[in-house]
Amino acid sequence: MADYQTIRAGSVGAQGARIDAGLKAHMNKVYGLMSVAMLITGAGAWAISGLSVTTDASAAVAELGNGKYLTQLGYALYASPLKWVVMFAPLVMVFAFSAMINRMSAATAQLVFYVYAGLMGLSLSSIFLVYTGTSIAHTFLITAIAFAGLSLYGYTTKRDLSGFGTFLMMGLIGLIVASIVNIFLASSALAFAISVIGVLIFAGLTAYDTQSIKLEYVEHAQHGDSEWLGKSAIMGALRLYLDFLNLFMFLLQFMGNRE
Repeated sequence: MADYQTIRAGSVGAQGARIDAGLKAHMNKVYGLMSVAMLITGAGAWAISGLSVTTDASAAVAELGNGKYLTQLGYALYASPLKWVVMFAPLVMVFAFSAMINRMSAATAQLVFYVYAGLMGLSLSSIFLVYTGTSIAHTFLITAIAFAGLSLYGYTTKRDLSGFGTFLMMGLIGLIVASIVNIFLASSALAFAISVIGVLIFAGLTAYDTQSIKLEYVEHAQHGDSEWLGKSAIMGALRLYLDFLNLFMFLLQFMGNRE
């Protein structure tokens, strides 16, 4: 992948200035879409967890302990076979979304992205039952600081990070396989190793994806491909959203205080 300076050097005068201004607007849109999706996910997870737990034993289906009980909704989401659908539905949807986005308009793709963020909130709502609110907020703050630094590095560095892409994707595939296997093994040692490796992989992907989004914009902006650029901002937001969310979840697994 050509670096930004090489691509930028081929555009001079007014065209170069337009590309620079367009890149800034494009990245602002990417981060804006990502931020809205994170708000939807967080609000959805918090709201669903609130509906899933009660202190009224007479309205409970199952006991959690500490004076808390699962409601009918909570039992369906976290204890019945529906939990597997809730767990894997976001993974299925993100692959389907990536495959079908070229057939969607930019407006439809954005709506689907937000629906996906809401579904992810449903899937992650159990963290409010497992971890304390303070530890969730603390881990989120640490994740936000780390993500900002890594993304800034990916945006500003002159080093070509494309060589890390294949390595990171191979690591990600291995991580997914190990996570699925550990659902059945329930090994605490393997879970800790997965968390540490997951943090490293998604830290690398944050920088790599930021640089990739930047370079893809510059490459296509020279040809005035406005339709592609609109969808590219959504896909870029999705990539960074997933990087942030996975970085947060892996950090939470060994930094969060359990209820």
